[in-house]
Amino acid sequence: MNKTTLKNRPANPARRRFVEGLAAGGALIGAGLWQNPAWALDSPSQPAVLSGTDFALDLVESPVNFTGTTCMATTVNGQVPAPLLRWREGDRVTIRVTNRMRVSGSIHWHGILLPSPMDGVPGLSFNGIAPGETFVYQFDVRQAGTYWYHSHSHFQEQTGLYGPIVIEPREPAPFTYDRDYVVMLSDWTDEDPDQVFRHLKQMSDYYNYVKPTVGDLIKDARKEGWANALSTRAMWDKMRMSPRDLSDVSGATYTFLTNGVTPAGNWTGLFKPGEKIRLRVINGSSMTYFDVRIPGLKMTVVAADGQYVHPVSVDEFRIGVAEIYDVIVEPTEDRAYTVFSQALDRSGYALATLAPRIGMRADVPELDPVPVLSMADMGMAMGDMAGMDMSGSDDMKTKDMPGMDMSGSAKTDAGMAPVADASGGDVPVLQHAASEYGPSNSMRADQVSTRLDDPGVGLRDNGRRVLTYADLHTVGGALDPRNPTREIELHLTGNMDRYMWSFNGIPYSQAEPILFHYGERLRIVLINDTMMHHPIHLHGMWSELESPDGNFQVRKHTISVAPGHRVSYRVSADTRGNWAYHCHMLYHMEGGMFRTVVVA
Repeated sequence: MNKTTLKNRPANPARRRFVEGLAAGGALIGAGLWQNPAWALDSPSQPAVLSGTDFALDLVESPVNFTGTTCMATTVNGQVPAPLLRWREGDRVTIRVTNRMRVSGSIHWHGILLPSPMDGVPGLSFNGIAPGETFVYQFDVRQAGTYWYHSHSHFQEQTGLYGPIVIEPREPAPFTYDRDYVVMLSDWTDEDPDQVFRHLKQMSDYYNYVKPTVGDLIKDARKEGWANALSTRAMWDKMRMSPRDLSDVSGATYTFLTNGVTPAGNWTGLFKPGEKIRLRVINGSSMTYFDVRIPGLKMTVVAADGQYVHPVSVDEFRIGVAEIYDVIVEPTEDRAYTVFSQALDRSGYALATLAPRIGMRADVPELDPVPVLSMADMGMAMGDMAGMDMSGSDDMKTKDMPGMDMSGSAKTDAGMAPVADASGGDVPVLQHAASEYGPSNSMRADQVSTRLDDPGVGLRDNGRRVLTYADLHTVGGALDPRNPTREIELHLTGNMDRYMWSFNGIPYSQAEPILFHYGERLRIVLINDTMMHHPIHLHGMWSELESPDGNFQVRKHTISVAPGHRVSYRVSADTRGNWAYHCHMLYHMEGGMFRTVVVA
C-alpha cells in the first residue's frame, strides 16, 4: 500500500494526540479528492447505507487524515468504514466488487454462512480480485443479525477495508427498541502496516510504552514484601517478558476510531429520553481488544456474534477482535452519555456520545490502570517456575505422546470426559505436541483455567458488572444435538522474540490442512500457551462454545481465548470446501497462526 506520508514511531509521542486524533479526521471525500457525492456520508451519526439484493462495491485507494498526516487508505466506495450493507434473511444477494486499485484485493463476509467459493479468502476459496477486475459474490442469506465484512488480502483490513452488515430477520426480534445504531470500533495507524510488522519482527515490544519500572518494583515491595516482589520480577526477567505485555500494537501508533471517527470528532447517536436504543457493537480493529462501557447506563446484552442470547444486564464488556455484541440501553435523562471503549492495554480509547442533541458531550472517564498479568494468567502453577518450560530449544523435547494431535489431525476418543464442573477451574495440561518444542514456540503452560466466568485481566473486581462468556446463553440452544465423535486439540503458540505465531508450534507455512469429514460433529479444544489474547475464527461453520462441564453455552463465529485458558466448542462440518481457520489478530495471522480446514 503506497501512502502519501509514512510516519515512523515518534521518539516521545504526545498522549493526548494519539488518543484524540483530529476532530474532522477521516476520509477526504469532501475535499475534492474523491469525486462521487453519492458515496458521501448521508447523516452525522451513521455511514452510508446500501440496502436491497444487488450491490456494487468499488475497492479504491483513497486519501484519509485522522491525525494531521494524510495517508492512503484501502476503501470501499471511498469510505472508512465501508458502507453499511442491509440485507434480509431469506433473500439472495448479488454483490459486484470491482477492484480499482493497483494491487489485488478481496472481501470476506465475516460470520456469514455461504458456499466456500463465495467466502473471499485468496488462495483458499478463490484467486482474489485482480486490478481492474470485477468479482461477483452471490449467495442466499440464511441468517439474521449483526455481522461485518473486511479484506482478507495482506494488510488491507488495517488500512481501512472493513464495514458493517445488518441482516433483518424474517421474524421479529424477541426484544423491542426505538433506535438502531452500528458502533464499529477500529484502530488506525499512519504507518505502513508492513513497517509495523517489521518493527514487531525486530522487537516485539516496540510499541510497548508501559513496561515495569523501578518505581513499580518499590510499590510491589510495599504491598507484598521485598522477597516476593524480587522473586516475581526475577521470574519475568528469566522469561524475557513483561507482565504488562498486553498488546503487540498500542496507542503509540494507533488512533482508535468509532464508526471511522476519532475521539475528538465525537461520533454522536441521537435519542429522545425514554427511548430504547439498540447498539450493534462490532470490533472491526486489526489488533485491539476494547473494554466498553457507558457510564450512567446499564447495557442489556441481547445478541452475540449475530445470534440472540438470553438478555443479561452489565456495566461493561470486553470485546475481542472480530467479535460482535448487540446491547439495549435506555437513557431516561435529557443529557449526554459517553460510549467509552478503552484499549485492553490502556494506551488509548475510542469515544462516542449518545445525546438528545448534536454537539452535546459528557465527561470522559479516566483510563483504568494498566493491567498486570500474573503467573496464573500465564498458565504457570503459582511458585512453580519449573512447571512451565519456555526454552523453545530442541534439547527439551517431550516424549512421544500417543493420541496427541500434532498437525491438526484428530483423536478419535468420542465422549471424552469433561475437565471440570459447571463453574470451571484450573486443570493440568496433560500433553504438548513434540512440535511445540521447536523455534516457533517458546512457552508451554503446565496448567490452564477453564473458567468462563473470569472477566479477564484488568476487569476483575473493578466494581462494575462485567460480561463473561458464562453469562451468554444462545436462545434456542445448539443447532446440532449430536455429541462429538472426534476431538481436535490445538495449542495456541508463539515465539515473541522472533514474533512467530502458530498452532501446536507449527506456522502456516509448514502446516498440513486440518481435515473435517463432511457431516461429522467435532469438538475443538484450544489451549492458550501464550501471554496474548487470541480471537479464533473458523470460516463457514458455527463454533458452539461448551461450558466447562461439556454442555452447550453460546453460538459464536469468533471465540476469544485468554492467556492461560482452555476452551472447547463443537462444530458441525456441514459445508464442503476449503475454509480459513485463524487468529483474527491481523499480525498474528500474518505471523503464522493460520490453518486451512478442508471439509470433504
